[in-house]
Amino acid sequence: MKKFFFYLIIGLLPVIVLGQVDQMQKQTDLGNFIITDSAKSLIPISKQSLLRDVDVIFNTRMAFNSSFTDGSHTGSKFNADQFRFEIKGKIHDRVYFRFRNRYTREQLPGDLDNISRSVDLAFIKVDLSPRTNISVGKLCADWGGYEFDLNPIDIITYNDIIEYADNFLVGAGISHTLADGKNSFSFQVLNSRTKSYEEQYGASAPPDITASKFPLAAVGNWRGSFFDGKFETTYSYSFFNEAKNTNMNYFALGNKYKAKNFVLYYDFQYRDEALDRLGIASDIVNSQYPFATQKTKYIANWIRAEYLVTPKINVLLTAMNATHSWNDNPDPNGSSKLSTSYGLIPMVEYMPFKDMNIRFYIAYTARKYDYTKYAENAFGVKDYNTGFLGIGFIAPLLVL
Repeated sequence: MKKFFFYLIIGLLPVIVLGQVDQMQKQTDLGNFIITDSAKSLIPISKQSLLRDVDVIFNTRMAFNSSFTDGSHTGSKFNADQFRFEIKGKIHDRVYFRFRNRYTREQLPGDLDNISRSVDLAFIKVDLSPRTNISVGKLCADWGGYEFDLNPIDIITYNDIIEYADNFLVGAGISHTLADGKNSFSFQVLNSRTKSYEEQYGASAPPDITASKFPLAAVGNWRGSFFDGKFETTYSYSFFNEAKNTNMNYFALGNKYKAKNFVLYYDFQYRDEALDRLGIASDIVNSQYPFATQKTKYIANWIRAEYLVTPKINVLLTAMNATHSWNDNPDPNGSSKLSTSYGLIPMVEYMPFKDMNIRFYIAYTARKYDYTKYAENAFGVKDYNTGFLGIGFIAPLLVL
């Protein structure tokens, strides 16, 4: 299996040495057609001569939130939903850096990559040519799909796969944009997770599976632009070596259509995990099965529509679902499918300033978790629903 993984990386490298969307731009304004993260700096240009190639950004979302479970109000509070400090810039004609730290997550280092999980990004990028670059450090895994490409402050609630995955991983990537400027390709080699096998699975590690000496992942991505940019795609395939002879395959297909005041996204995601890395299926069955499940499958759909009603009012609607299956269920009379989750997020944004991207919003996240009859009877789980009402502001503040 080690040889297979090694040859997979080497075999794909000359094909996908053709690049990704620039890591310097990922999770900024990449997916957001109607509103970008650009804003006037609070420090006058005349005083920035020493820092003209550096941006300092406070990615912020704060709100008054109310939570509900099965229709009952469970609490309300003011909350800093997102605060990610970011600094990025150019330190040489062909060398760039980017660092982003999340202050709303515990600063615990992973024992595999030796860096705090609160650090999203910490890397340098080197331009090999005008259309080719390499990036080394802690990177955005270049998943396909637009849900993950949007700035995190713009996502009120993530769908299951992105929510439970390790999305920022240490490694290296190479990217290339074709001469037509409409197609780009990328290839990354990353750690498969932030923690070691022992820390990740602990006592729930299956007794017949051992840790791999090469816990690596290979991620390939293609981005395309068609019909004068009205339709765009971001498709990816990822291969993870999760443990010895235990692998994971992940497909993510993102599609975007944009018109004058309207943008529509659709993402499809499929994860086939020989060992349950996300942990959703394992949590469902742990009352009867104490180990992480094997041969789990997750399928997710995510749709988001945005319409700019007036220059100051933007309305959004997000719909999503995910299915969770256990194909290795030892019960001969059991079902592989365990549950389905659903989500609906209507949202309205008010933008009072023309020259600064500060948005006041109200949004409601309705989630439903529907277990199969088999899962209810075998594992004692029960359907439930949640609600989350947020009233606050979103601001990617470019202060320098």
